Amino acid sequence: MCENLISILLPDLRGGGAERVNIDLAHEFVRAGHTVEFVLMQARGELLEEARDSFSVVDLATPRARAVPLALARYLRRRRPDALLAAMWPLTVIAPVARRLSGHRCKVLVSEHNTMSVQYADWGRLHRVAMRASMAVGYPLADCRVGVSLGVVKDISGLSGLRPEAFDVIHNPVPPRPEPPARSMEDAEALWAAPKGARIVTVGSMKAQKNHPLLLRAFARIDRPDARLMFVGDGDGRDALLSLARDLGVANRVILAGFHPDPTPFYKTADLFALSSDYEGFGNVIVEAMACGTPVVSTDCPSGPGEILEEGRYGRLVPVGDAGAMAHAIGASLEDRVPAEQLQNRAAEFSPKRAAAAYLEQIG
Repeated sequence: MCENLISILLPDLRGGGAERVNIDLAHEFVRAGHTVEFVLMQARGELLEEARDSFSVVDLATPRARAVPLALARYLRRRRPDALLAAMWPLTVIAPVARRLSGHRCKVLVSEHNTMSVQYADWGRLHRVAMRASMAVGYPLADCRVGVSLGVVKDISGLSGLRPEAFDVIHNPVPPRPEPPARSMEDAEALWAAPKGARIVTVGSMKAQKNHPLLLRAFARIDRPDARLMFVGDGDGRDALLSLARDLGVANRVILAGFHPDPTPFYKTADLFALSSDYEGFGNVIVEAMACGTPVVSTDCPSGPGEILEEGRYGRLVPVGDAGAMAHAIGASLEDRVPAEQLQNRAAEFSPKRAAAAYLEQIG
């Protein structure tokens, strides 16, 4: 395959799952002999400097989506990439339109990373109508359409009116992380401030989707004074979470570790990983935890966890919003753990090399 310029279009490079996925894919594209350039609505976010260390980054300086089509069309005329990969609506419907406006012929692949019928459920009827209409118009103009899980494909198929066969499922890549430096492991140990045995960790932005209050309520039901719950991540929900921990009487056993680009030391020093989300497009953090040999408990939310854990084969699944079921599953998992080797073998099936090859096959 000849060298191509692959442009990756994102809103920004905040520390989220879709952003991490695209950086990991970019590294694999480069290893395969291609050049990668990130094109951002706004050049900001926790992962921005990491991306700049390895790739060219273009700032469209367009905080509003309505300004993106013309700015992106100008970029396409100037840089003339061979392929444009756009992630996350509305960029996934803007990118094919911008290509038409630019007059530049390149492959356009769009990928959705969440179950948007749930993500935007509270945004009102007009927003939903606009979203569905934009998908119905924009998706057919793309050369390739990808959902990161079967559940995501079913969701966007229903929203757009396109047949499920019009989309491909490419699971998110989750790279094996290098062994953390001894200092990082020591820092993680120090944050736990408690012996191993009942250390529970969750990783993710503190936003409503993750339903961290549910996990906190479940934790408060666990009758183990030695248990500790660590939140690795940050966001607008931090203060409310801390307030709830005080109200539940568990603040002295809850650790807010903040955002860390590589949470591996926290997975490795934990006894259990828990995900309490109301919905997920895929659930990279589940695979990251499994790669470290850390057992998993997750809500059986749409749409990734059940696929990753094979409906409970590799970790316990509980109903969405059920704190009691979550507490019971956490207690049971601390006592009866899936073997680390089995978890690691499953995690290896989501390698970046495999995912990147699937994307490259799509764009040709």
